[in-house]
Amino acid sequence: MTDFEAVLGELTSHHVSFIVIGGLAAIVHGSAHYTQDVDIVYQRSTENLDRLIAALAGSHPYLRGAPPGLPFTWNRATLHHGLNYTLTTSLGLVDVLGEIPGGGRYEDLAPGAKTVELFGSKCLCMTLDQLIRSKRAAGRPKDLQVLAELEAIRDEQQKP
Repeated sequence: MTDFEAVLGELTSHHVSFIVIGGLAAIVHGSAHYTQDVDIVYQRSTENLDRLIAALAGSHPYLRGAPPGLPFTWNRATLHHGLNYTLTTSLGLVDVLGEIPGGGRYEDLAPGAKTVELFGSKCLCMTLDQLIRSKRAAGRPKDLQVLAELEAIRDEQQKP
């Protein structure tokens, strides 16, 4: 089980520039769907990569689904040479994404994102419209399942 409070606490206490996306963002907007992980889009500056590395280093990040013993080093070079990582940590499941379909990079999403408080941490979160756009663009069955609910939430919010 993912410790959402601890993951978000580590990210915010290390001043990582990130945006909450995915299932947790859907819940922020009123979705009843369950999520097992924390999904974020992270800003890819050298300074922010160092903060992200420090934030998760103590939780022993490892590539989710990779065979045990596969060499994986959680450092700046790894993050710099890759983009999206689905991780297993001692705090639970964490997806750190440099770019997402239908949303782009941190710099593309941040101007429209909203500040929310989650589990005692203030952080940026995708807006409902950004989330709908990204779910539609991803097109995976699990994204399409929640898409109808998110659109219904948006329609309800737009009623006078």
